[in-house]
Amino acid sequence: MLDKALAFRPDAFVPDLEDSVPDAEEDNARQVTAAYLPKLCGLGIPVISRVNSLGSGWLEEDLAAVVGSSIYGISIGKIQTVDDIASISAIIAGFEREAGLEVGSVRLIPWIETALAVVHCYQICLASPRIVAVAFGAEDFTNDMGLERTEDESEVAGARSSVCIAARAAGVDALDTPFFRFKDSCGLEVNVRAARQFGFKGKFAIHPIQIDTLNTLFSPSEAEIEYARQVVAAFEEAERTGRGATSLGGKVVDVPVVKRAQSLLALADASSRSRTF
Repeated sequence: MLDKALAFRPDAFVPDLEDSVPDAEEDNARQVTAAYLPKLCGLGIPVISRVNSLGSGWLEEDLAAVVGSSIYGISIGKIQTVDDIASISAIIAGFEREAGLEVGSVRLIPWIETALAVVHCYQICLASPRIVAVAFGAEDFTNDMGLERTEDESEVAGARSSVCIAARAAGVDALDTPFFRFKDSCGLEVNVRAARQFGFKGKFAIHPIQIDTLNTLFSPSEAEIEYARQVVAAFEEAERTGRGATSLGGKVVDVPVVKRAQSLLALADASSRSRTF
């Protein structure tokens, strides 16, 4: 899988040492991942290794294998409270010092995947300057809640919304749970459009075949970009005539609408240059 990954250009590589690895293969997975890090990092794409949780007993061994001069960050699951982030950050700092890195240089993406984590999400987002995004984990969340996963995902709608609101309030990105039916391209498209409506800024791919769809649908479309330009132009014209609002296509254009259009244009510009965290 890591060999195949070298041929793709995602926003980030996420070599996984957690749920995709059987317990008996953890040591082997660390060795394989550590050996591949120079190849992955050499492509100029951020590498964010997914490591085992604080309570797993394997976190320190995982970090010893992956923390180095080239890795961008780590993603870590089963986060519950701010105290978890403090403990994890302290452990990472020790490995940064051993590697000769500036303390704080390794970024963090915590997974919000329990009821307790959802409740504490805003505080978790603010718990460390290392945190650049939070990820919602639907599978573990529904397990924690004792819910069955359904095709329309109505059972996680409230949690998805809560995570996005908390992340936005804290000024970090929210990343959505993977879509596991990787052969269902139509289902993925529906899922991504719903994720955008909640406020997610990206989504983890479970298979390389999903990358193009994710990049396309999380980037502004040409129609959206053109409309945003028209909104900004219409408002600027209104301002020149002393008005604080106008209309476009029968819709009111005022300050919040213009700010949303400007944000979309900024995102489009950033996407055209580089789609990284």
